[in-house]
Amino acid sequence: MERYSALRTTSPSNRRITRPMSNLYYVHPDAKIGNNVKIGNFTNIYDNVEIGDNCEIHGNVTIFPGARIGDGVKIFPGAVVGAIPQDLKFKGEETLAIVGDGTTLRECVTVNRGTAAKGRTAVGNNCLLMAYVHVAHDVIIGNHVIISNAVQLGGEVVIDDCAVLGGGSLIHQFCHLGRNIMLQGGALVNKDIPPFVKAAREPISYVGLNSIGLHRNGFSQEAIQQISEVYRILYLSDLNVTNAVKLIMETVPQSCFRDEIVEFVSNSQRGVIRSAI
Repeated sequence: MERYSALRTTSPSNRRITRPMSNLYYVHPDAKIGNNVKIGNFTNIYDNVEIGDNCEIHGNVTIFPGARIGDGVKIFPGAVVGAIPQDLKFKGEETLAIVGDGTTLRECVTVNRGTAAKGRTAVGNNCLLMAYVHVAHDVIIGNHVIISNAVQLGGEVVIDDCAVLGGGSLIHQFCHLGRNIMLQGGALVNKDIPPFVKAAREPISYVGLNSIGLHRNGFSQEAIQQISEVYRILYLSDLNVTNAVKLIMETVPQSCFRDEIVEFVSNSQRGVIRSAI
């Protein structure tokens, strides 16, 4: 484990003197720290913490018991991983806060531990959580997710792979956001957002496919057309959700995308967003 050091400057007689200092951070002896981990000054790492190889943990970071941090993670100043949930039902049970390989937590991000409900809060691999993002208890975030500044995630939110959330958005507890979505900044989300769409306006609504995002993530034009046909029926046919799903299953050729969207909508606990078009 590589330790950062700092320079203290004193000038008792107008003479500049520098003296190296070390051990300006605290690592509990029971914490498990991987190889080539850099730890900045004034960081505190508690017991029952596991940190993988090649991580960069900057100064003034706090990592509480129950944190599990993968390889190649970058954590910036002011971030807190593994604090107990802000949930009055929490009774001190042993739970986890997981940060996947290659993920970056920018300044003042907070990732709380899980509760008895799921036992873990998990951020996937290769995600970017920008400054001041809050990840509440039992949230599950997929891989390659980008969450912009000051987004607040309520308890037990689920965000699937490759979603992009605009800054300042507020996500109600228990909401499910599908993969490859694009969410407008400042959104107030209290319904589920099905995969592959753009969501915007107030109240939060379907405003079209996330076509640019799909192209960037390697979706073929044929796949995008299949997805478009499903949403044409779901959102532009003036049918309620139940009848729209029935018509989709009867008229749209079977594909993995059709089935994924239908399964998402059919299993939604909070109901999916409606169309603004």
